[in-house]
Amino acid sequence: MTNRKQILYPQVQLDRNNKLVLRRGRRVFKMKKFIDRTLETAVIASLLFTGFAGVGAIGCWGMEIIELNTNAKIIFSSWYYQKNACLGGMLVSFSTFLGSSLLGASFSIIRDDFHK
Repeated sequence: MTNRKQILYPQVQLDRNNKLVLRRGRRVFKMKKFIDRTLETAVIASLLFTGFAGVGAIGCWGMEIIELNTNAKIIFSSWYYQKNACLGGMLVSFSTFLGSSLLGASFSIIRDDFHK
């Protein structure tokens, strides 16, 4: 008690016998934090997939060159199609990276209120 006024903090409460009882705080779902973590996960996953697809495309390109040099009768090898699939996956995942990074940056600019 201070100056005949009782101060109660949000986490503390008095029971019937005037003993302090701690209350558990409620967990609040924060949408901004959820969006930030989701975007961060998308950015990391797309960068990882871009790297792995790039390594796969380079490997398929090398195997295509080896196969074409060993057998002159082959016009299109099977590695050609796999290389194109890896390059397409790289393109999609890199555009995902750029889009999610841009979206996260725009959310942080809106939240920081730089326009004032």
